[in-house]
Formats: sequence, C-alpha cells, structure tokens
Amino acid sequence: MTLMERYQKALDEKNEAELKDILHDDFTFTMHASGNVLSKSDIISWAMTDDIQADKSRIVYENDEIGVHHAFVTFKDGNTQAVMAVFMIKDGKIVSLETGATNMPK
Repeated sequence: MTLMERYQKALDEKNEAELKDILHDDFTFTMHASGNVLSKSDIISWAMTDDIQADKSRIVYENDEIGVHHAFVTFKDGNTQAVMAVFMIKDGKIVSLETGATNMPK
C-alpha cells in the first residue's frame, strides 16, 4: 500500500494512530482560502470528527517526493467542494499539504 493509500484509508477509518505515523512531526496543512495553517495535531483532531466526508477520492499521482489527490468533499454544513490536494513527502512521511477547492452547486 502506498503512502497516499495509507493516508486515505486512515482518514476513512478515523485511524488516529496511523495518521500519527504517516504525518511528519513538522507537518503543516495550508488552507489558502482562509490563510490558516494547521499542524499535525490540528489535522488529526479534525480528521477524527464527522465534519468531512470525501467521495470519489482518487490519487492522481504519487512518488517518493509528492502526492496529488482529488476528491469531492462534503462538509457537515452541507457544502460540497471539489478539492485538489498536493502532499509533499519527506523521510517517507507527509510533511505538508496544500489544497485548492472549488465550491460545487447544492
């Protein structure tokens, strides 16, 4: 199983221990729309909630330095976005995540 497959499975199964193993200690998640930057503990806490549901997830590309992922994400408030995510990989772990999102009509 690739790193990106492990990450997606850990999110789907809300596997906190696996996320802690997959994410680098220096992990950051940059949310460009809001300007917020989340840490490893922030993203793991968020992943354990029911706030997000990803559908039609697919790994667009992955090697030992980068992963590109696309999914349709529905939030608890009912909003849906098409999300393209770019993951940077360092020392076999995900060290950063940046996303671009397009709001989908309801």
